Amino acid sequence: MGSAKAALVTQSLRKQSMAPLTSHWASLAVFGNKPAFAEPLHVGRPNLPDKQAILDRIAGALDRHWLTNGGPLVTEFECRIAEQVGVRHCVAVANGTIGLELAIRALGLTGEVILPAFTFIATAHALSWQQVAPVFGDVDRVTHTIDAYEIERLITPRTTAILGVHLWGRACNVEELSELAVERGLTLFFDAAHAFGCTHHGQRIGRFGACEVFSFHATKFVHCGEGGAVTTDNDELAERLRLLRNFGFVGYDNVTAIGTNAKMSELSAAVGLTSLDCMSSIVAANQGNHATYRRELAGLRGIRLLAYEPNEASNYQYVVLEVDERAAGLSRDELAAVLAAENVLARRYFHPGCHRMEAYRGAQLGRVPELPVTEYLAERVLALPTGMQLDKSSIAQIAGIVRTAVENALAVRGRLSQRRAA
Repeated sequence: MGSAKAALVTQSLRKQSMAPLTSHWASLAVFGNKPAFAEPLHVGRPNLPDKQAILDRIAGALDRHWLTNGGPLVTEFECRIAEQVGVRHCVAVANGTIGLELAIRALGLTGEVILPAFTFIATAHALSWQQVAPVFGDVDRVTHTIDAYEIERLITPRTTAILGVHLWGRACNVEELSELAVERGLTLFFDAAHAFGCTHHGQRIGRFGACEVFSFHATKFVHCGEGGAVTTDNDELAERLRLLRNFGFVGYDNVTAIGTNAKMSELSAAVGLTSLDCMSSIVAANQGNHATYRRELAGLRGIRLLAYEPNEASNYQYVVLEVDERAAGLSRDELAAVLAAENVLARRYFHPGCHRMEAYRGAQLGRVPELPVTEYLAERVLALPTGMQLDKSSIAQIAGIVRTAVENALAVRGRLSQRRAA
């Protein structure tokens, strides 16, 4: 670094350091100190509360010599998910992404499907892999879920469906979406990857639309390592989903449809069943973590912790902050850098929005659509670690890092600038 530039950085830091500082600010790792946590804390680290029960179930599958193709563990898993959700059918699949692809195929969708841009990229990819064009809409500022007004504006003669996404375990406006779908003759289905165990107006998510698709990836609070499921009350749709899941086979050697291999294995179901057994304790841990974050971050300027509706069931799987740079004195990315230095690997969901990903940029009408709320959130949202890996003291420590950084924003921002310039 040039001497003139170094002098400017040093002068800037001196000015920053004149701001009043709360205690322990200099202990932050960005100032060259030891990280608060010896091992990285990840968002979505797998919950494995009963490893022996998993191993016992796997041993049973090995003893039966039945590892895939609709074994008893997969059948039990499907029955328990259907019972939990309150539907007639659960079709277990290898992962949530292929569950979306099966649903798109089984529903016979073509042309265009409208979905939010503020979602995990798999939601869009599933449509594209089935040769259906994703059309990205904006989301509601408060709920972060798709805005029904935006959907109506995007409907064209090529539109065949609406794909809603229940985000952070909080439901879309199901009623408005259902009304619009009926009025415009569109199919409505849901990506419920975040929302297993959650309710909307007292009804379990998984019962809405033509079908709903869950993810049981390792990062989810209930998981199979890798896995997913499609839930529905439509008998005909369920039959077609099962047909497509297994190469289109009817019976032993009769293929009646162009299917794929989307089956869940017995080993994945063993993990999933054990995870279901521990569901209440995992939710309790998540809920306790969320309450601790809420208490420790209360009143902190520029930091908003997304709340869960107290009258609804929730899995409390996500701890999501909105960082207001103007009020906090630090941007979301600067706060993430402070946490990363402490071995707290917070995640900036879903930056920069699907519509700005290279794979989709410019695909809509030859240009990137203007989605101001999505872009606003993509620059502010930060997810923090939770789950059974953390106790309340660790949560309080993470929240304390956030509080210390914000309360000493001038010095912290100056230090980060110095590190970037070095």
